[in-house]
Order: sequence, then C-alpha cells, then structure tokens
Amino acid sequence: MSGVPGTGALGEPFAFGREADVYALGDGKVLRRYRDGGDAAPEALVMRHVGRHGFPVPRVFAADGPDLILERLEGPTMATVLLDGSMSIHDGAAILAELLGRLHALPSLAADARPLAHPDQPAPPSHAAHARPLAHPDQPAPPSHAADVRSVVHLDLHPENVVITAGGPVVIDWRNARDGVADLDTAFTALILGQVATGAIAHPIQDRAGEMLDIFLELAPGDPLRALDEAVEMRSRQNTLSVGEIGMLPLAAARVRGVGK
Repeated sequence: MSGVPGTGALGEPFAFGREADVYALGDGKVLRRYRDGGDAAPEALVMRHVGRHGFPVPRVFAADGPDLILERLEGPTMATVLLDGSMSIHDGAAILAELLGRLHALPSLAADARPLAHPDQPAPPSHAAHARPLAHPDQPAPPSHAADVRSVVHLDLHPENVVITAGGPVVIDWRNARDGVADLDTAFTALILGQVATGAIAHPIQDRAGEMLDIFLELAPGDPLRALDEAVEMRSRQNTLSVGEIGMLPLAAARVRGVGK
C-alpha cells in the first residue's frame, strides 16, 4: 500500500487479535495488518457496504493485500466495560442482539446493486454520521427475516469486537463477513458466548458469560438453534482455534441448547 511503512518501522502494535495486529498511523487512522497475508479487499467491501447503509462501522480509507487503513475508534471494547462493571451483562447482551438485528435488516451485498465509490473518490462518512441510539435494553431485538433470506452476516460478533465509542457501539473485525443466513450469524454469537461460558475459550469474563448467553438467547433475532450445528461445523474449520478449543465445541453447543446451565 503506497505510503504505508513496513512492520519494522511501525513499532509495537497497540492492539492485536488472533489474526491481525493494529498500528497507530496518526491523523485518526490505524493500520490493521493480517499476519498470514491474504487480501483485505473483500472485508473492506463489506464494511463500506454496511457503513453506507448506516450501520456503525469504522470508516475504511484504503485496502491493499493484507492491509486495511481504518478510522481510529476512541473507546473501550464491550468486554472491557463488562469486566469493569460500567456496563451490565444484560445491557451487553441486548446490544449484541440489537446489532445483529440491525445488520440482518440491511440489503445483502448481492441485492444492493449500487456500485462502490471509485477509489479516488472520498470515502463515505464516518460511522458517527449515521449514529442513532440503540433501543432500550428491555426492548426485544427487531425480528429477523424469514428463515432462509440472505443478508449480510458478520460471523464473529462478540464483546471483543464491539467498541463502545461516544457515539455508541461500533462493530469491528469484519474478516468473516459475507452474505449468508441471518440465523447462522446469531448462532455464531451464541456459540462463541457458549465457548467462553464453558471455558472452551479462556477469557476473564467467563464467570458471567453464561448469564450473558442466556439473556442474549432471550433477546436475539431469529432462531439461533436452527443453525447451531452448521455454526459448530464452520467454527471447527477455523484455523484461529486450537485443537483443544475445537474439541470443546460440542460442550459449548450443548450449553447454548440449555444443557449444563
């Protein structure tokens, strides 16, 4: 990507996940660089698509190879505020449910015929321009589409991938996103919470993850149990999970179904 230094010149990343490191670039921008290479262009396309339709997502400035230049978000992750007690478990579960409902109500990538802006044209406005308040936590999430209607799906929406900004929650890490069945997306979120609740994924929020999962299942759009087996199968093929984590997926799925509460 023109003008972006190599990793050695960027210093230490200020954030990182299982697949990527994030470096500060200044001027309100960050570089997200995938360690295994690959092409970030499909991820940028999805982010621009949902952002154009008003979904809270970081602004995309450029994408090239394994690199994404994104708007720098100011604020903690949902996981952080759940751990420090400044957000309740109920509110966190309700926000996840509503974000999924809002995402699944957007046009699919295939259905939206409007072309993306030419790379030389200005990027779409930041997420803040589209901000609207979330529904009250006691309100149910919007109903999902019919069972097999395809919409944009994130397939990795959980508390570490939601940043709580002054303008509201913003969803990050769109590498798995694509068109898909909405219930599968909801099943992925439930399964990930189930993995944390059962200790299949180590996380400091483990003691409260079961409670969060139960509330999420009450509020979540659609029917996550309908697509749970498919979510388990897809998750078992993700190379970001260890052999041990994959082996515990059936236990996490059983927790989602209500076994072992």
